[in-house]
Amino acid sequence: MFIYQQTHRYFAQVAQSLEELGAEELAELNAQNISPSYRGVYFEADRETLYRVNYMSRLITRVLAPLLTFQCHSTGYLYRKAKGIPWKDLFMIDHSFAVEATLSNSKINHSQYAALCLKDAIVDYFREDCGKRPDVKRLDPDVGVNLHIDNNRATISLDTSGSSLHRRGYRKESVEAPMQETVAAAIIRLTRWDGSTPLYDPMCGSGTLISEALMQHCHIPAGILRKQFGFIFLPDYDAAGWKRVKARADQQIRGLPPGLISGSDMSAKAISAAKANNRNLPNGENISLEVKDFRDIEGLTQRVIVSNPPYGIRTNKRQDLHGFYKTLGDYLKHQCKGSSAYIYFGNRELIKHIGLKPSWKRGLMNGGLDGRLVRYDLY
Repeated sequence: MFIYQQTHRYFAQVAQSLEELGAEELAELNAQNISPSYRGVYFEADRETLYRVNYMSRLITRVLAPLLTFQCHSTGYLYRKAKGIPWKDLFMIDHSFAVEATLSNSKINHSQYAALCLKDAIVDYFREDCGKRPDVKRLDPDVGVNLHIDNNRATISLDTSGSSLHRRGYRKESVEAPMQETVAAAIIRLTRWDGSTPLYDPMCGSGTLISEALMQHCHIPAGILRKQFGFIFLPDYDAAGWKRVKARADQQIRGLPPGLISGSDMSAKAISAAKANNRNLPNGENISLEVKDFRDIEGLTQRVIVSNPPYGIRTNKRQDLHGFYKTLGDYLKHQCKGSSAYIYFGNRELIKHIGLKPSWKRGLMNGGLDGRLVRYDLY
């Protein structure tokens, strides 16, 4: 029996800075004994709750089911312990797999070599047991295996999510430096937007923020477009239970009133991408999008405004951003009275150039950028 079967305890990976929000969301999804940790959250769940977390979570990256944990001081011992796991109880030789490893305060000091040792153990197990070996596939494998060593204690886990949960599947088209879906979902969550006022993104790019707003308001499960989850490889997988979870979640989907979610961008290419992406989601046709520079919008009063303006770090386009942000601040101050604006700054240095007094600031990592989400109440 694997560890997760004994303890019913799992580890949900989240982006750095989202641990507390992830714990809050897990509680809403009926997880128990929730304990935030660095870049993740430990929790307990029965099988249907595990399926629900994978299908409905908007903030979690992946959920790991621990198979074996042990003290580990060498790669040789890692190999021997890993080879003793009954891997054919999880998957067969016609399934591809990949191994990911992270190390912290470990006598094994090279994560790629640790991953290679675990991979070799799995391959040799199948070769000796079946005479054949499964394929290793780095991109989109059937099965994900995770190794984490902390203070010389190793945990080998099965990835119950499959590919990363941030890959919703709706973003078929993109533009430069798109925001990660889980971070966009966190921003929408932090606005506490409840649909009582319209939501608008005046620099929507390929539409990630408004797509996540659509999914949240319409109760669309984050995993609705996914073809497969990793939990189907667990030996106690309950197909009927998964079917029930999915059916209940899908029954909660509701419509989107026209005009409730809107966006614009000065780039016709971006708007074309946003329209294409929204069409992949239920009710996406009810999102209003147009090609327009925010400075040409007559006014955005009595709304929730969300935006991820350009900040030039990833795109190497930093020219005159100070002036751009001053113009944005002036627009918000004079044209958006009665609204609340939530602006994400990938470059924190730009906050001072907007010229507005923040109501609050919240640190949010986005693809390695130590950014800030800032709220402005516009009276």
